[in-house]
Amino acid sequence: MKIVVIGGGPGGRTAAIEAAEIGEEVTLIENNKIGGKCLNEACMVVCGFNDVAKFVRNAENFNELGITDLKPEINFKNVTEGIKGTTDKIRHVLTDETQQAGVKILMGTAKLHEGFVSVNGRDYNYDKLIIATGSRALIPNVLGAGTARTYKNVLKIREIPEKMIIIGGGTISAEFAGIFSAMGSKVHVLCRSRFLKMLDDDTRSYVAQKLLNGVEIHENIEVTEIRPEGVSTEDGNMEGMVLLATGMVPNSELAAHLVDTGSRGEILVNKRMETSHENVYAAGDVVGGIMSTPVSRMEGVVAARNACGIFAEADYRFIPHSISLQYDVGFISSENREETEGYIPGSAGPGAFWSVLKGETGLTKAIVDVKTGEIKGLSSISPSARTNMAYMSKLLRDGCKAQDFDNFMEVHPSTDAVYKLMRFFSKFG
Repeated sequence: MKIVVIGGGPGGRTAAIEAAEIGEEVTLIENNKIGGKCLNEACMVVCGFNDVAKFVRNAENFNELGITDLKPEINFKNVTEGIKGTTDKIRHVLTDETQQAGVKILMGTAKLHEGFVSVNGRDYNYDKLIIATGSRALIPNVLGAGTARTYKNVLKIREIPEKMIIIGGGTISAEFAGIFSAMGSKVHVLCRSRFLKMLDDDTRSYVAQKLLNGVEIHENIEVTEIRPEGVSTEDGNMEGMVLLATGMVPNSELAAHLVDTGSRGEILVNKRMETSHENVYAAGDVVGGIMSTPVSRMEGVVAARNACGIFAEADYRFIPHSISLQYDVGFISSENREETEGYIPGSAGPGAFWSVLKGETGLTKAIVDVKTGEIKGLSSISPSARTNMAYMSKLLRDGCKAQDFDNFMEVHPSTDAVYKLMRFFSKFG
């Protein structure tokens, strides 16, 4: 069976490998770079910048404690070039991995037809098609918005701006605010509603007051005009380099004539990642759901298995999320805020030891139904939060309850405080 996958990002590449390993003939079409937005423009780029920002913050802390006398000067051009070099190497690894799985990679822009795809003047027939064309930055309907930067061209910035205005109140906004603030920019974040509204109040407060304490956050503010040198708001003018972080738009235009799409342009799918068109599937950001790399990979696997005749459904329970700051912020959101809440300060340990004296070791919070022991939500701010949330997501999906942590054994020293809260709640079960 011939399977064509369009899009070489996390969703598409994972789908292609899965289908090839099942034994099908798979062709993957990518019009830019293997690895997609995550590797080449977003997640990994943030990681590269954030490692430098963490170094600067740590140097400042050691200086204040009298341990060192470091005055790091950042060569921003070398930072961006280093990030490009690193992502290039990772992309070569991903490309080789994909080809070793038996996937044929075609570079070029695809055009969809009934039963075949055209690329570079050639037609490729398919029995099953998987669309994983990702997403792009949402450009708001604001005068002059086209003059602003987005995550897509941060690597083109030549030097650290003296002032930066970030429009948006989500993860991307917080991450770049932390990065450029650490590097010396005076950063203002402008939010139409609440900043990081997906977090609980305690976690949000810690992020704003501790991790982004040099950033000015403005909530419930409307931007009326964007200019190359600043913005106008209902409260007046602000000067600085403007970065948009106002959300994402599915790249579904390629397939809009073939499958049904929603009000935001997302390709409509069911839990099997089936579209309205028989034998056509979609996965990743283009379906407009939870736009994250792990979810895209999960959806890619589900799409591939169903395309190959193996029943599978996407499972969106207990999805772990993270924000890359001085400490990782990891969370699994709760839909029910009426359960019992408990939180404790973060633990001292690797990556947090020298923050104890400043009282900035993070925090961990849990939302639990004490009658049943069901864990409804978690959030953690610590050097280990990102990893903790991934394993907690697996445990929660498998039905683990608070009382199951009664005999939990940690690896010491650790900054993970989740198990401490769980052991506390286990006494109520």
